Amino acid sequence: MSSQGDTEQFTGLILLSGVDKPGITQALFETLSPFSITILDIEQVVIKDRLILTTLIGLNPAHEESIAEDLQTCAATLDVDIATLFSYSDPSLIANKDSLMHVVILSKKIGPTAVAQISCGITETGANIERAARIASTPVTAFEFLVSGVSQQVLSQALSPIAASNNVDIAVQPGGLARHSRKLVQLDVDSTLIQQEVIDLLAAKAGVAQEVSQITALAMAGEIDFAQSLKARVALLKGLPESVITEVQNEIVLTLGARTLITTLHKLGHTVAVVSGGFIDVIAPLLHDLEIKHFKANKLGIESGVLTGEVVGPIIDRASKADALREFAQMESISMSQTVAIGDGANDLDMIAAAGLGIAFNAKPAVKAAADSTLSEPYLDSVLYLLGITTEDIEQSKN
Repeated sequence: MSSQGDTEQFTGLILLSGVDKPGITQALFETLSPFSITILDIEQVVIKDRLILTTLIGLNPAHEESIAEDLQTCAATLDVDIATLFSYSDPSLIANKDSLMHVVILSKKIGPTAVAQISCGITETGANIERAARIASTPVTAFEFLVSGVSQQVLSQALSPIAASNNVDIAVQPGGLARHSRKLVQLDVDSTLIQQEVIDLLAAKAGVAQEVSQITALAMAGEIDFAQSLKARVALLKGLPESVITEVQNEIVLTLGARTLITTLHKLGHTVAVVSGGFIDVIAPLLHDLEIKHFKANKLGIESGVLTGEVVGPIIDRASKADALREFAQMESISMSQTVAIGDGANDLDMIAAAGLGIAFNAKPAVKAAADSTLSEPYLDSVLYLLGITTEDIEQSKN
């Protein structure tokens, strides 16, 4: 007679594949139910109309032949393929694994070379891919790998150059409960939350678009001090009638996916904040519409219905943006490790560095190099995929 130890250590791996249809899972486990079996693991996925169902069972080795025969009868009845592998296994090999890392790969188009090289990079760190699944298919494709046996820093360093050479975006984050904790997501405004640079829209009204654009480009690239550049640009707006603010408000266009990102985060219980080197005079109605309660931005000087060419109060520069992230996190009782900062320019570097996850969104090279993750496609809701929120989660949140 087999011992209890044999029953615990003797396992059967069952792999079922075929055209998906209702009742397959039920039929498989009804076939197994007459036997004294322990279900150790189950994994099921449907890709297009094809089903792959795997299960690991613990069984009495004396039942191996009977189980295999019944499974082949089941396969014939269901018109599917069932393969089995029975062996003695160390129970510790199927125990839950600690310190799992989530690797999200995202792009408009992902080719096999990118997946092969990323898989190779994971292997070369000594890590192992435990699971892989698609979490988004439109307007971008995103896959998530669950990886064991490696630290976040080592894995990030190994995969970042591979991602860059294959034109895909990658985010590496620890697993566990922290991944699902309540978060503070803080966004830059110009060229991040919205598609335009507000200062450039104002400059066009003043007929100084070229001069302001040149200063803006230098500031965003980090080649000149932001506060100095802002004062120089605003000075060129002196004399503009206050009415142009309303005109500019009507010209602002949200970045693709921005509303979906914010609405989904709110419905899932997260907090969204906005910080801007632009002007609260212009973006206030937008923030109200998006129900953003935490925000900071600069204020234009206005006297007698015209712009004075000055900024009123402290300037929101890169240090101020990081300070705002810490302030809002404290107000919401959210740890800094659960903060996310998203921006595109040098003015966003400090908050990206301070956040638990810093994301460079269609950013300048210096910002991409400093960020934990990059997003190169123009869809702001792709941030949700980096946080492990799937297309299905997003659709359900709309209901």
